[in-house]
Amino acid sequence: MKQIAFLTARSMIEPGPDAREDAWEHALEFAALKPACEAKGFHLTEAIWDDPQFDPSRFDGLVVGTAWDYMEKHAAFLDALARFDAAAPLLNPRATIIWNSDKTYLRDLDEKGLPVVPTLWADAATPEAIHQAFDRFDVDRVVVKPQIGASAWRQASVRRGETLPAPDALPPAACLIQPFLRAAETEGETTLLFFDREFSHALVKRPKAGDYRTQSMYGATEEAVTPPGEAIETARAALDAVEGPLLYARVDLMRRGDGRFAIMELELVEPYLYPEQGPELGPNFARALARLI
Repeated sequence: MKQIAFLTARSMIEPGPDAREDAWEHALEFAALKPACEAKGFHLTEAIWDDPQFDPSRFDGLVVGTAWDYMEKHAAFLDALARFDAAAPLLNPRATIIWNSDKTYLRDLDEKGLPVVPTLWADAATPEAIHQAFDRFDVDRVVVKPQIGASAWRQASVRRGETLPAPDALPPAACLIQPFLRAAETEGETTLLFFDREFSHALVKRPKAGDYRTQSMYGATEEAVTPPGEAIETARAALDAVEGPLLYARVDLMRRGDGRFAIMELELVEPYLYPEQGPELGPNFARALARLI
């Protein structure tokens, strides 16, 4: 049986003093993947990516799973990827992860003609940059996100005329600023999951009343759906813009003001795979892994 490391973060392991509020998602996801992988001849083992005792050479393959602290120690994460890649096959590939771990990948997709949310790029989340975004997009509300970040970490919604959030609530370094999309409060965000580029399942994520964030730890709800054809086409176009193997890919879409689906995120690093909305997640993942290892 081939040995596969599923890379996670110490904060995702329950119980533990440092466990995140959403650590239960790791447990749920791993429970769906492990037996399906066993049935395909893969023994899936949880491994904390920055544990000094972790030896990647013991494994036949390495899957970047719920490493949900990578943005807080990005340089160390990239160094670790180089070591991992030298020891065993890394999925997704190292070059893809490096590219996708910095949100400037959205600029690359935009330059290829794909529909993305309009974005202002800034070296810091300064008042000047935020006010420039209000004027550029002619809106009264924007969302400020770290250029390297995930799970709404150090992200903020800002309204014109309001006092800006405290510095520790804003991105710590380079950021992107986007117009707030009204669809967040109405239709929600449509998420599509693919394994080895084959569509698996989809869901709609809706923030709780008064919020805009679509993560469950902030009270968002998730509902399995059959996605409209436009969503499938947009997601596939995003995947087609990326070369090389993709064990997993998650595409998050939301409608812009013009009614078209726009790419919010193309998640190729460590996306949550939504086992509750995708009962075939485990088998689909295991079949993809068997084709790529």
